[in-house]
Amino acid sequence: MLTGGCHCGKIRYEAHGVPSSETNCHCSVCRRTSGAPFVAWFTLRRPEFRIVEGTPARYASSAKGERTFCPDCGTQLTFEHVEYPDEIDVTTCSLDVPERVPPKDHTRTSSRLSWVRLCDGLPQFAEARE
Repeated sequence: MLTGGCHCGKIRYEAHGVPSSETNCHCSVCRRTSGAPFVAWFTLRRPEFRIVEGTPARYASSAKGERTFCPDCGTQLTFEHVEYPDEIDVTTCSLDVPERVPPKDHTRTSSRLSWVRLCDGLPQFAEARE
């Protein structure tokens, strides 16, 4: 089981199952909603994720889906894509131990900031990988 939550501790979650699609996303929406040059994510089947404490706020960041975050400290927690209702993406660094789910690649690098140098040897995909 994986556990995690927001910075202030008011929201906690549990994640069961095997993570997939472990990635660093460089899209402009991830950057703007996080204030970071890219965001590390992983995917779970929807039933494998549950909030165990607190109530996250929701924000429709695009027509493609909603993000959840802590209404008190602002920590971004999840992304739910309208085309994949059986899945949920979780921010890797909201895990208590992010080292347990390292990224396997970089996606949407066509949007990568010019000053971000990727030298970790991970595969890079200009858009979302299939």
